[in-house]
Amino acid sequence: MKTIATCLLGSSLIIPTLTQAEETGDTLVVTKKAEETATANTGSYQPHSSVTATRSESRIVETPQSITVVPKQVLEDQDASSLDQALYTVSGITQSNTLGGTQDAVIKRGFGDNRDGSILRDGLRSIQARNFTPTTERVEVLKGPSSMLYGMNEPGGMVNIISKKPQMTPHVHLEGRTSSFGGGGGQLDVTGPLGGGFAGRLIVDHSETDYWRNFGRTRQTVVAPSLMWVGDSTVVRLSWEHMEYLVPFDRGTVLDTNTGKPVNVPRERRFDETYNATRGDQDTLTFQADQALSENWSSQFTYSFNRNRYSDNQARATAYDADTGILTRQADSTAAANARTQIAQLSLNGDVDWGRVNHQLLMGVDYEADRTYRGDMIRGTKTKNSLFNVYDPVYGLLDTSTAVSAKDSDQRENIDSRGLFMQDVLRLDEHWQLIGGLRYDRFDVMAGKGRPFVTNTQSSDSKLVPRVGVVYSLNNWSSLYASYTESFKPNSSIATQIGALPPEQGKAYEVGAKIDTSNGITGTLALYDIRKRNVMVSETIGGETYTRTAGQVRSQGVELDMAGQLTRSLSLVGSYAYTDARVKEDPENRGMRMPNTARHTAALFLTNDFGHTGLIANDDLRAGVGGRYVGKRPGDAANSFWLDDYTVADAFVAWHTPYSGYDVKWQLNVKNLFDTTYYTSSASNLRIAIGDPREVVLSASVDF
Repeated sequence: MKTIATCLLGSSLIIPTLTQAEETGDTLVVTKKAEETATANTGSYQPHSSVTATRSESRIVETPQSITVVPKQVLEDQDASSLDQALYTVSGITQSNTLGGTQDAVIKRGFGDNRDGSILRDGLRSIQARNFTPTTERVEVLKGPSSMLYGMNEPGGMVNIISKKPQMTPHVHLEGRTSSFGGGGGQLDVTGPLGGGFAGRLIVDHSETDYWRNFGRTRQTVVAPSLMWVGDSTVVRLSWEHMEYLVPFDRGTVLDTNTGKPVNVPRERRFDETYNATRGDQDTLTFQADQALSENWSSQFTYSFNRNRYSDNQARATAYDADTGILTRQADSTAAANARTQIAQLSLNGDVDWGRVNHQLLMGVDYEADRTYRGDMIRGTKTKNSLFNVYDPVYGLLDTSTAVSAKDSDQRENIDSRGLFMQDVLRLDEHWQLIGGLRYDRFDVMAGKGRPFVTNTQSSDSKLVPRVGVVYSLNNWSSLYASYTESFKPNSSIATQIGALPPEQGKAYEVGAKIDTSNGITGTLALYDIRKRNVMVSETIGGETYTRTAGQVRSQGVELDMAGQLTRSLSLVGSYAYTDARVKEDPENRGMRMPNTARHTAALFLTNDFGHTGLIANDDLRAGVGGRYVGKRPGDAANSFWLDDYTVADAFVAWHTPYSGYDVKWQLNVKNLFDTTYYTSSASNLRIAIGDPREVVLSASVDF
């Protein structure tokens, strides 16, 4: 709270400066960057362009790959507070193992896990545990392999979180909110010109709520200052985001093997202890410089450093007896864990005409260094207090452990990557557009653990990754496309001796159709076939466990995403996906469906702007309702149990009531409108995540 008070005091000094810059008539000519123009109509559900699909602003209808943009207005109306919530309406998305709710974990087209490198912030890979923060402006999801542009990645796709930037127009946003779970939060967001070509922004947000289960608390504080300088041909941005967090380490519920369903107890009942929590802080520092070299050429240099430090405690379930209801638990913890990434990129963009063909050129180099370290790994032992009856719980008997496991401690993983990439978007005529790209990447991996330290992964390799696509524009608002893309991701294991294994490799074919009508609907229909090989598998032969790259996974499917305006007052965002993701080659799981991947998912959200109500001068009333469906999913790799399908509905009402030149908004959100009990993902039969119950959130904000 001291940090918040300091920043609020600082904002009181900034706001007069912003006003003064406006009054003195400082005039600045700003060249719009891709991040600012991609969703210029911020009050609309309809996205027209994206910065993720080609690493420069491109119309969605002219991109030969499926790209979905969740704009600011959708995030605000739905009151998204996590990455899962932000992606509710995106096709082909389900949740993977979130490590007890402490990590973002997104499955795209059947591929993905926590810490899989598929979440980016402003085009740079993030290792943060929680990436959807109050600094988020919008979210872009690129489906299919993206290694040609972004390096190491899963073949299912990637999520790019676009952050809020300093603006030259003064603006202040103040907000307070409260939750039916108990507690609430507040936010200050102030931006504007500072004079001399500078603009600044400060975002301060604090939230603290009770956990919806029978104990626990969630707390998050974010302080994010940023600065921008605009010269005649140069734009420089510097931003820093600091977060401190406390989240319950909640592994959810367990499977009753007699029924094949989660145990029949109240969903609020936890099976761990009050000390189950993760505490940490994370920082993201980003520097970006854009330089116009001529009318047709520009360059960009970007450097990013992000770090996540945390410690956790858990009473971890190790076994469950379905006949007696006795759960065996073990007190474990991680002390002094630290993950950090440094990324440097230098790129050159050109817009040139060679003969009758226009070329949008991109070439560049990048370097990435990822470091993961977990210090003391504390492991408890089984005692009489390890036994816990899920039907008649008694808490407080299992104390935290202090026994450090030498063989499990000092876990390290180092990944270094150096890449060279080139891309050319050729506009042949008003109908035909081709895209071709190539990346060469060299990477080194080292991983292991223990005291003394044992190296279990030590490898160096390189990969050449192509990208090819074609777009045929039927007219200005519709197109057909086809693409071939590849991905790669190093194989690494901290715990198991694998030595030097070749990287996972993905290949994808995709065809589709797109529309983008003026003040109407943006939509994409995509059909795809993805195959991933060199998947790491383990076999036990003669009592010995061997690890090799024998696995192969295939995902085929159809996706439909739509967003925009049906009428002048009625907006929609919706999606449907059919995903058939299966293991093709594996010693044990051949033919099995991929865990946590639903064959059918769908979502639809409708919002109507009712306009002036007549109650207050110049007021405006908006309301929306929608729902999402997720089909049944395998709970583990062996498909030994399944999570039921579910449908969850949400609704909101927002009332703008201008007062003395201030834009005052009152908003009521009801999440999980019908209080449905559902299960979002599974890590095993002992770790089944439970979806949040009904929550009512009331917020009030003032903008000026």
